[in-house]
Amino acid sequence: MNKTITRAMLSEVAARRAGVSKADAAAVCDAMFAMLGAALMQAETVKLTSFGSLQVRSRAERLGRNPRTGTEHRILPRHTVVFTPSGHLRDSLDSAASTGQVRQRA
Repeated sequence: MNKTITRAMLSEVAARRAGVSKADAAAVCDAMFAMLGAALMQAETVKLTSFGSLQVRSRAERLGRNPRTGTEHRILPRHTVVFTPSGHLRDSLDSAASTGQVRQRA
């Protein structure tokens, strides 16, 4: 079974590890995510050392196809956020996968 980590879970673990109240940790997490969102809204690249980077990319207009009916439709151009893992994270995942510590999605 896959487990989703929520913002509340992140705040709770951060509070325990840092020895601060849950409210203080939640405030820091909320501020951090607000700053990340604001930076991405300005099309800035967000780099998180040893984790990866987030950047906004433009997707061009293209034709899509409904797989069930086969009808074509136009997909409008849009912006999307792309995550690129750092080399350190990739190496850690590869190492964990080779020892069976990383579960694959079903």
